[in-house]
Amino acid sequence: MIALSLAEIIGIVGGQPHDIPDTDLKVTGPVVIDSREVRPGGLFAALPGERVDGHDFAARAVEEGAVAVLAARPVPAAAADAAPVPSIVVPDVQAALGALARAVVQRLDATVVALTGSAGKTSTKDLIAQLLRRHGPTVWTPGSLNNELGLPLTAMSADEATRHLVLEMGARGKGHIRYLTDLTPPRLGLVLNVGTAHIGEFGGREAIAEAKGELVEALPAAAEGGVALLNADDPLVRAMATRTKARTVLFGEAADADVRAENVRLADGGRPSFTLHTPTGCSEVTMRLYGEHHVSNALAAAAVAHELGMSVDEIAVALSEAGQLSRWRMEVTERRDGVTVVNDAYNANPESMRAALRALVAMGAAGQAEGGRTWAVLGPMAELGEESLAEHDAVGRLAVRLNVSKLVAVGGQEAAWLDMGAKNEGSWGEESVHVSDVRAAVDLLRSELRPGDVVLVKASRSVGLERVAQALLEGEGEVVR
Repeated sequence: MIALSLAEIIGIVGGQPHDIPDTDLKVTGPVVIDSREVRPGGLFAALPGERVDGHDFAARAVEEGAVAVLAARPVPAAAADAAPVPSIVVPDVQAALGALARAVVQRLDATVVALTGSAGKTSTKDLIAQLLRRHGPTVWTPGSLNNELGLPLTAMSADEATRHLVLEMGARGKGHIRYLTDLTPPRLGLVLNVGTAHIGEFGGREAIAEAKGELVEALPAAAEGGVALLNADDPLVRAMATRTKARTVLFGEAADADVRAENVRLADGGRPSFTLHTPTGCSEVTMRLYGEHHVSNALAAAAVAHELGMSVDEIAVALSEAGQLSRWRMEVTERRDGVTVVNDAYNANPESMRAALRALVAMGAAGQAEGGRTWAVLGPMAELGEESLAEHDAVGRLAVRLNVSKLVAVGGQEAAWLDMGAKNEGSWGEESVHVSDVRAAVDLLRSELRPGDVVLVKASRSVGLERVAQALLEGEGEVVR
């Protein structure tokens, strides 16, 4: 973080000092909301939670080296004879974090790149980060911390040396992205796609498009350097060009895309290769990541990198060398017995489910001649509202149409719909099995798996289906492809 004195922070957040002996003291470490992550010189933000209140851990945070606490009320000392807890008291700790993030970004000499979309945000953000860090110090959103808390914390981790700040922006309703862009105004804004993630909360894809488009509306005009990077292959995203004053750059496989892929093919167990075309030339890309859906993600990252001055050859090399930075997104591990486990269990929506199933089939094709099979261990997709039954049924049917060897549907009602779709699409009723929980899924797989099999594990984050993958990999170490 950029070093700020407590006096500066008090002014930025409009707070009141309590038990602060010297407001000239500087915060030089990270701003955190988890007291276990406090580092010397940092600032601890005491947020109330569903089960715990950050104020209860404020004294410990100061003992661990925090210069002060950002709090909603004065914090008492841990004991009568203990040192006081220096605090900056504000009406709303979350709003204060946002104000502090905005002030930090204003002081940076960095290009802010923001991205949003219904699927692929985290993987694309990881690709962008791996490209841009070759051209200068780059800070990016860790994991999927893309909300009103995670985004400010990421922004405040940047410092004077930062040249690129890559921020993933999520939304669960109208106005959410507008709020985030107010905190960290981007110069480059990237929209990946408009799908059905959170459709139960939004009410329809058009409403999702309206919310995602808030990103391009926030960009500066073209004359001021604003650039909107839009997916040419998604009509709802392409249409956002009318909602921005920024210059528009299209990416995708469409013939008129400024950054596009040609001759897309899958090889080596499902890794995509393609010819990358940019306005300044073309080059060949062969990715380490699995699944054809990563082509669109790679084109989005390439469009950003090209705008920020990377040559097409540099971009192609970086894309070919890039890996997955975030856990549980198509995380591929080959066991010693030849079984491959694909842990894609961080989250799920209909679009990402379809992409993962196609990737599974491509990965399994290489081993089928030797008798290897494909297993799709799937759980519920959350927040689909009235579309839930139809979407789960459709995913189950797709698994059969793609000739996945076995669908294992894990969980309650939504899993039953997955199983129902598969059985209704199938011919003999053995294409799918419905099990009640993680333990039952693990027991089934341990008894049935054999060398050459490929197992995909995927569900919404709340389901915790990564436990299936973890159980299958116990004692295997890090044997990652």
